[in-house]
Amino acid sequence: MINLSPEVITLIMLGGILLAVLSGYYIGAVVGAIALIVGYLCLSPTTTFEILYMRIYNLAQNYSLLALPMFVFMGLMLERSGIVEDMYSALFLWFGGFRGGLAITTVLVGTIMAACVGVIAASVTMLTLVALPSMIKRGYSKSLAAGSCAVGGTLGILIPPSIMLVIYGPMAQLSVGKLFMAAFGPGLLLSLLYCTYIAIRCLIQKGIAPVVPVEERSVPFTKKLKMLVISLVPPGIIVFSVLGVIFLGIASPTEASAVGALASTLLVVAHRKYSWHLLKDITLETLRIYAFVAFIGTMSFAFVGIFLSLGCGEVVEEYIMNAPFGRWGAFAMIMFIVFILGFFIDWIGILFIIIPIISPLALALDFNPIWFAMMICINLQMAFNTPPMAPAIFFVKGSAAPELGVSTADIIRGVFPFIGLIIVGLILCIIFPQVILWLPNVMIK
Repeated sequence: MINLSPEVITLIMLGGILLAVLSGYYIGAVVGAIALIVGYLCLSPTTTFEILYMRIYNLAQNYSLLALPMFVFMGLMLERSGIVEDMYSALFLWFGGFRGGLAITTVLVGTIMAACVGVIAASVTMLTLVALPSMIKRGYSKSLAAGSCAVGGTLGILIPPSIMLVIYGPMAQLSVGKLFMAAFGPGLLLSLLYCTYIAIRCLIQKGIAPVVPVEERSVPFTKKLKMLVISLVPPGIIVFSVLGVIFLGIASPTEASAVGALASTLLVVAHRKYSWHLLKDITLETLRIYAFVAFIGTMSFAFVGIFLSLGCGEVVEEYIMNAPFGRWGAFAMIMFIVFILGFFIDWIGILFIIIPIISPLALALDFNPIWFAMMICINLQMAFNTPPMAPAIFFVKGSAAPELGVSTADIIRGVFPFIGLIIVGLILCIIFPQVILWLPNVMIK
């Protein structure tokens, strides 16, 4: 065994992850290899094996994580249901007469779908395929149109049912149900900030978002109202079948996820889009996504076990707790670390590696654990849109039809102002913590 101080081991383990990820290696393999090597060098092989085995076993036995494949299945099934097209067509008629109305419609559809689809790839892809061509063909700025699709889609990973919250709960030993309820406030707040920004900017820069011609939206009021109601009923059913039963205390998130998977399947059947081939494709894609998350999760959880066993957790805690300006200085340091990591590491890796280490600091700093958790999740909204590790940007680029001429630079310019709005959202949640805490406090236990 090599005798190294906890400070040196902390630097080696965390620095090793960053260097390896920047070199292009797969993060799951990176964290697993570092845990194994450092464990064998600084602990005995027997101790290392016991730590790795018990960490991986405990993660695999976690009941809350059973909801993950069900929510993934539900999101993928809803992606094929056609309800996004119906909602966009209905809201198009209501908001098309306003400057920036189509971009606002995109964010609103993303917000509604966020309560049904907790997979960022599905949310962003759906909005890009449905909304982006409609905006660009009507003269919208490419950056505004692409940015609206990216940030509107990423709300799906914050507003429940979100696979991010399903992962976060077990990592921080928090109730997934309470996290679900806590996410509604900040999710709707960000949506409101996005829509307000779009409306104000389009009033100032009229050329970037023309009004939809009257002949395209000249539909009788009763027909518009009927289209709106019909388009909102399916997502309403999904939301109540999952989040309603959790809020009322009827079922746990894991049980509700199974109900949601069944409801989404029945919705696809009702829209006459169900087939055995579709079920096979969605099941295989669910298994692929779950295997990806599970591998990163098990390797990261094992990494954290070695990290904490060698005293590195105390090093991190001492470093953060000694930050200037007291507990708010420590909080600012945590938020800055998460923000920087978002540039380089996938959000799944951040959750599995960082959350078990920093979550105990919430109580040490006298912060409400649910509020603290949601601040981290809101912060991660920026990680989805900040290059080089910016999945939302890549999903928009990959889903956009080539003939639209949308470049990566257009998308980056489009999402940049929304990053500032997320920071505004964080500040508002600091000033008004009840934005996060009100709903969890009134939910039925």
